[in-house]
Amino acid sequence: MDDPFGDAAGALLVSTVDGVATITLNRPERHNAINLAMWLAFARLMPSLAGDPGVDVIVFRGPAGGPFSAGADISEFTTLRRTPEDAQRYGDAVAAGEGAILACPTPTIALVEGFAIGGGSQVALACDLRVCGPDSRFGITPAKLGIVYGLQSTARLTDVVGPAWASYILFTGNLVDAATALRIGLVHEVVADPVARTAELTATLASRARVSLRGAKALIAKVSVGVRDEDADVRAHYEASLHGPEYAEGVEAFLAKRSPDFRAARG
Repeated sequence: MDDPFGDAAGALLVSTVDGVATITLNRPERHNAINLAMWLAFARLMPSLAGDPGVDVIVFRGPAGGPFSAGADISEFTTLRRTPEDAQRYGDAVAAGEGAILACPTPTIALVEGFAIGGGSQVALACDLRVCGPDSRFGITPAKLGIVYGLQSTARLTDVVGPAWASYILFTGNLVDAATALRIGLVHEVVADPVARTAELTATLASRARVSLRGAKALIAKVSVGVRDEDADVRAHYEASLHGPEYAEGVEAFLAKRSPDFRAARG
């Protein structure tokens, strides 16, 4: 397919090792602020990684030691968001990039070292799992810029932390420390070494049945928007598991009292 990076080449680094694709936000001179080119690249990159049979898990991170991201690149706002029409196009690109992360069927993990502010928190929240260090800080700051946060992003924040804390975060624009982020459900774990812990999590997910992980992610997404009745899409996930090689391997491994090798079963 076409180059997914476009003008974001260098600002996003992607490597794949042992089934784990790592996307590194790499603009250290701007504290890894996310510019328009990066949002556009997310919309192309995520489907590409999702379609790669060698990718079991996707990790988002900043450079070693952090930060994760200072947020949107505000320097672009006087040019690329200058008029209401420009702002709409910019917002559409952000929504498409975030939506591609949310919609990706492959499990995603945000590895947060240091701060994740604005668009940084937006990317982290779009991931399925979030691990951070004890010095991490999170904040979403449109109220400091005179911007109304997008509906998709507001919905995700509210789904994760609930309406009360979503109100606090968006109304105040204050940063939330790691302990508070854990308490309100914004992150799953706060650990001394988030890099090592993320490696453990990716190894665990990569060892699980891909059909189960993708099915669970799809069904969780349906439940989160109020779907409670099985539809054709849900039944397709059931069928894929019942007639797939991973199911046969899982049952055989259980009966033989050994660990399943789902990668080998997929061929």
